[in-house]
Amino acid sequence: MRDRTEQEKSFRGAFHEENVRSRARYALVFVILIAAFVLITVLNITIGNVSISGRDILRILFFRVGEQTEVNIIWLIRLPRVMMAFLLGGALALAGFLLQTFFENPIAGPFVLGISSGAKMMVALVMILLLDHFHAVSSWVLVGAAFAGSLLITAFILLISRRVHHMASLLVSGIMVGYICSAVSEFLITFAEDADIVNLHGWSQGSFSGMSWSNVAIAAIIILIAFTAAFSLSKPIGAFQMGEQYAQSMGVNIRTFRIALILLSSILSATVTAFAGPISFVGIAVPVLIKKALHTAKPLVVIPATFLGGAVFCMGCDLIARTAFAPTELNISTVTAVFGAPVVILTMVKRQKERWN
Repeated sequence: MRDRTEQEKSFRGAFHEENVRSRARYALVFVILIAAFVLITVLNITIGNVSISGRDILRILFFRVGEQTEVNIIWLIRLPRVMMAFLLGGALALAGFLLQTFFENPIAGPFVLGISSGAKMMVALVMILLLDHFHAVSSWVLVGAAFAGSLLITAFILLISRRVHHMASLLVSGIMVGYICSAVSEFLITFAEDADIVNLHGWSQGSFSGMSWSNVAIAAIIILIAFTAAFSLSKPIGAFQMGEQYAQSMGVNIRTFRIALILLSSILSATVTAFAGPISFVGIAVPVLIKKALHTAKPLVVIPATFLGGAVFCMGCDLIARTAFAPTELNISTVTAVFGAPVVILTMVKRQKERWN
């Protein structure tokens, strides 16, 4: 009896110690992410083609006092761009996490599955049709068009998944669909007569430039609602990660749950594509890195960390895109691919080794 009691105490002690270690790791990861966010935000505001002193930047930020040109650069160009990189980067990473949960595969993501390309194609098509009759197109219309394109490609991928059960084949199918959608988009943009539509070529490669506070407000509303909905699904996601049968035994309606995941990931991907164009590899690389850093896949911790990690990742990549070859600006996807693609390759190699072992 005494031995059993001692074993129980030992087990409880070990469990408590492991719990403390996990919480300490979570806290450390969040502290690092927040510190990186603050640092990159400061760098994005202070670094640019126009040099503004630190004192002047502080005056402009807190009192809006200074030369009108400098005030406009900070408040109308740099700050909206930083905010959009934060919002859209977090949204893209969260969309990737939801898709990885849905397909139960770390290589699934909006860009790889062709969802972002479908959204891009629909946005280009809607803009070409509407700009013939109107001088401007509402941001809500663009988000709606991107959402329709995302759902269209997602539905197609789901239909393929019923026939193709091997995940590698499904991913290849998604990549091929993405190429087709990109080809259609480039065809539409190339042969469009309107100058504004021709300028969509830069957007079609991914960019955070030209953002306004109205764009920030619309994106913030959509993403905040989607983030809240995704976070509220933390318990069902955690149960689903343990297996479909386990989730059903815990009272999760699998069909409704899957629909919710697809809708939320499509909304998030569509919002990113509508405002910044398709951005590659963020939706795959960031969730994988965050889960590795946290040593857990618990949604309650991973969802906010993934959002913050995606935001920091995109803000850092945007800073490099702006400054690496200034005054020439790189497309954001060029930079995200450089840092994100190696993570995807290593993940695929690791999964292959685990299968052989």
